[in-house]
Amino acid sequence: MLNNKTVLITGGTGSFGKKFIETILNRYPDVQKIIIFSRDELKQFELKQKYPPYELPQLRFFIGDVRDQNRMIQACEGVDVIIHAAAIKQVDTAEYNPTECIRTNITGAENVIQAALQCGVKDVVALSTDKACAPINLYGATKLASDKLFTAANNIKGSKNIRFSVVRYGNVMGSRGSVIPFFLAKKKDGVLPITHTDMTRFNISLQDGVNMVMYALENHLGGEIFIPKIPSYNVLDVAKAVAPMCDIKVVGIRPGEKLHEEMITDTDSLNTIDLGKYYAILPSVSFTYTEADYLKHHKAEKVPFGFKYNSGTNTEWETVEGLRDLIKEHVDPNFIV
Repeated sequence: MLNNKTVLITGGTGSFGKKFIETILNRYPDVQKIIIFSRDELKQFELKQKYPPYELPQLRFFIGDVRDQNRMIQACEGVDVIIHAAAIKQVDTAEYNPTECIRTNITGAENVIQAALQCGVKDVVALSTDKACAPINLYGATKLASDKLFTAANNIKGSKNIRFSVVRYGNVMGSRGSVIPFFLAKKKDGVLPITHTDMTRFNISLQDGVNMVMYALENHLGGEIFIPKIPSYNVLDVAKAVAPMCDIKVVGIRPGEKLHEEMITDTDSLNTIDLGKYYAILPSVSFTYTEADYLKHHKAEKVPFGFKYNSGTNTEWETVEGLRDLIKEHVDPNFIV
């Protein structure tokens, strides 16, 4: 799928970008070029140590910001595939710096779309978040706006052979700033701060997130928001899995946080189909295909009327023991309780 193609990853030095690069190199040894686009020169330097240019000349490192449309257009010359992972993602950071969050997450999305349209890109997949579903914080609101921009971009492509789609998933196990690395770091203090004992989240591994993007690239028709079927966990079970001997200190829900996360609301369900391993929310306005066309193409079914997908009412759950195995597999191979 990606052999002999040029791939650009915005935010390419983040947790997802690094795993995506590793996966491409393992699965598609004949990839023509991987452009790692980010604004952090130190992270690019560190990634170059892992992938030296003299060993992997197909890797190119571009310093740039998705806010800069001219630089984005320069980076997209000759590109076949864009994976848009750049974003301001911390909820509290976005609440305190709203304008910066809007510039990166919304204006940046528009810049990626315009660059893709101008440069003859064929496939664009943007990463989203469960917080974009019925958002209550600015981060989620900006990502919802970004999702709408990408899904609607299919309606302004004209005769261009390009498809824009979105993948939306939950907390990525072990990613920077997520709860498991936070608890592992706090373990030595003997006390783990918990926001709320009933709080739940969806859980996905970094590799499963990458696999989902690969699925989207291979199967998208344009305009979909792909959503994985994944388990939930209770944050208290995560604490028990990481450090059962530690005391728990309930510190309260932070500004902009939900008790449970959603990925599909009952209103979304009107446009949602079941693909088997994933769900897909189809665009409410599409000039590319009808819902009937999509169902036939994927041999899929519509979800029941009133269906919703919420981390608190999920039917699949991680156990304490299961979480320990996952931490050892995906976060810290040397992990012991």
